[in-house]
Amino acid sequence: MSDAADLASFPFMQGPIAQLVEMGGPVMVVLIVLAILGLVTFFYLMLSGTLYAPRLNRNLKQTLQRWRDNPGSVEPGHLRGQAGLWERMNPMFHLVTDTIEACKKRVDGHQVRETAARDAQHALEPFEAPLKIIEVIAALAPLLGLLGTVMGMMEAFNAMAATEGRANAAQLSGGIYEALTTTAAGLMVAIPFAALAAWIEFRLRRLHKTINSTLVSILNVTDNNRSVEETLPQAGEAGTNWSREQAEGQGFTGKQRFAHAAG
Repeated sequence: MSDAADLASFPFMQGPIAQLVEMGGPVMVVLIVLAILGLVTFFYLMLSGTLYAPRLNRNLKQTLQRWRDNPGSVEPGHLRGQAGLWERMNPMFHLVTDTIEACKKRVDGHQVRETAARDAQHALEPFEAPLKIIEVIAALAPLLGLLGTVMGMMEAFNAMAATEGRANAAQLSGGIYEALTTTAAGLMVAIPFAALAAWIEFRLRRLHKTINSTLVSILNVTDNNRSVEETLPQAGEAGTNWSREQAEGQGFTGKQRFAHAAG
């Protein structure tokens, strides 16, 4: 490659990297940069997932169980006061407490669902951009490798044309070998990142499913209470906790379900 020697002269282009650049030329430099960018993005995604991914831990499971058994015993304010730093960094904790608080305040059912859907989407948004970067790298790497091969072949045949066809087979095969190096490098970059992108997408789908089922279980309790209240006598009789007008003001219906928490 014509620019390989100039690129290899940079201090960071030494050792094995210099050999790769010498064989693949400028396209190899782009592939190396993409590989480094992909690795940095992957480690950032793993760190963000460890710290900020929605998690349904044991405390939240106990809270959901208490909410199903006795909704009146769950106080969102008390839960927030007892939560530690690790708990407050969990988006699922805020989704659960905010949704329960809205249900206890008799907020309109449609508004509760819209708010929960918006918050669930926001909880997953930090992971979408890194996933897209990894997907783009997996898609671009083989194309760049093919581009480097085409450029290398053009250079090899141009050299043969300059010698008026007197280039021997060894020279021609050497040029082709160097040109094909970029294709191999592109595939070596694309294959692992394509696998990582598929794995990350699978993990995001599982998070989406966990958020969905959690919020549905919370809202189902409210829907069930609404169905029970519709069978209660008129307000004013002994033992009636909520009036019929208050129950109707909740806006919940037994048939409604929170089908897609994250939209």
